[in-house]
Amino acid sequence: MDSFGQFFKLTIFGESHGPAIGVTIDGVPENIPLDEEDFAADIARRAPGRKGTTARKEADRPRILSGTYEGYTTGSPLTILFWNSNVESQDYLKFDDVPRPGHADMTANVKFNFANDPRGGGHFSGRLTLPVVAAGVVAKKILKAHFDPELEPGQELPPGFERRDVRIHAELLEIGGEADKSKWDELLDKTGKAGDSLGGLIECRVEGLPIGYGEPFWDSLESLLSHAVFSIPGIRGIEFGDGFAATRMRGSEHNDPWGPDGPRKNGAGGINGGISNGGPVIFRVAVKPTSSIAAPQTTWNFATGREEILQIKGRHDVCFALRVPVIVEAMTAIVLADLI
Repeated sequence: MDSFGQFFKLTIFGESHGPAIGVTIDGVPENIPLDEEDFAADIARRAPGRKGTTARKEADRPRILSGTYEGYTTGSPLTILFWNSNVESQDYLKFDDVPRPGHADMTANVKFNFANDPRGGGHFSGRLTLPVVAAGVVAKKILKAHFDPELEPGQELPPGFERRDVRIHAELLEIGGEADKSKWDELLDKTGKAGDSLGGLIECRVEGLPIGYGEPFWDSLESLLSHAVFSIPGIRGIEFGDGFAATRMRGSEHNDPWGPDGPRKNGAGGINGGISNGGPVIFRVAVKPTSSIAAPQTTWNFATGREEILQIKGRHDVCFALRVPVIVEAMTAIVLADLI
């Protein structure tokens, strides 16, 4: 459905070309400092404007509708809204008859009996990752408050409490299989001029997470992270630590010996038995090439009952993976906030 989490629970709503999109988050603790400017940095990382990204420009200014008072969370459900304004819906009206290759046009129409909003991808659009990023900002604040709390004058930490700097960082490693960043601009230019698109590989690291996070059996840390990350449109794979390379290793190569301060290597990606082991949590995510491309594609017209050539107009990313690292960070923070 459109909700995720048990204790830190968020619900995404809206469509790409509807009036607005947003998120409602239940389970936000009280007294977390939060105002609309806190979202600016991560929203800017997701925003288009760089080479290879969509020409659609939106203000993307968050509007907090509920759950805060005088700059602090209240403990009640938090709702954050983003207005849509820069829409060009005429480009999408024919996709009921001629569904785009690689998109949800056909599957959504069959599932929802053609009630689906096709404009801009509707509820299946990458634009719906904007409220996810906003929820990630809140989740990161919860992690900070939990692991490294600010104290009032005279207040002391609980006995045995150890401050931790839990950091989440994701970055793009490859575009179209190319790891040399100096070649990315040329690759993006060449691919865009050909009317085509590119995918990418992203790595995410969580540093400072202590042992014990993750709930076996069904809610292992890998299971929850995979569930959240695969909810991002366009994800095609995820691997932890050595990942698929582990199939070509011996146990003596892949295993992580323990030392006095935790694992001495990290073939498991910081997780044993579905539980964080105190080492860095490391995983990589495969993002597919953007489905909407200008290059001609052969597909089926269900109105005429004939095959035809489709050329997609509109404003689309040559490489949506450029904008995905901050979304992966947000999903990771959301999972950890739910677990704590």
